[in-house]
Amino acid sequence: MNSFRFYVMECSATFEKKQRTMENQIKFYENKLAFEMDPSDLFEALNNGEKIIALDARKPFGFETEHIPNAINIPHREMNLETTQHLDKDVLYVTYCDGIGCNASTKGALNMARLRFKVKELIGGLEWWKLDGYATEGIKGNKGGLKMECAC
Repeated sequence: MNSFRFYVMECSATFEKKQRTMENQIKFYENKLAFEMDPSDLFEALNNGEKIIALDARKPFGFETEHIPNAINIPHREMNLETTQHLDKDVLYVTYCDGIGCNASTKGALNMARLRFKVKELIGGLEWWKLDGYATEGIKGNKGGLKMECAC
């Protein structure tokens, strides 16, 4: 085989490898966005009246202390057919917990997906929600943050 033909084949293989890498990257980021949401996207969706509900996957005492406004609370350990039967399957549920040091939101998202709900996980949880300056409710709620409001 002459060296030019070998060079062309090597370049072609390198190009195909780069293409696969790019396609894998695109798929990775598409999947990431399909399964996660950040606080600003959640805030905007809630303000725009989209069919979306914040779902606090922590124990009730955590929810009662502080939570995202209008969120519902179903601890991830209690998510099952019975405790979710009243929920609308046409709504997107965004699970959250305290923050990046807690995986209750991940466990909640997994449980909700297994129960066939549309679900995403909130990046950074309640901690990043508050860092972005959004209001919270509960015993220690921060009413001074940005509030969701209807523009109707």
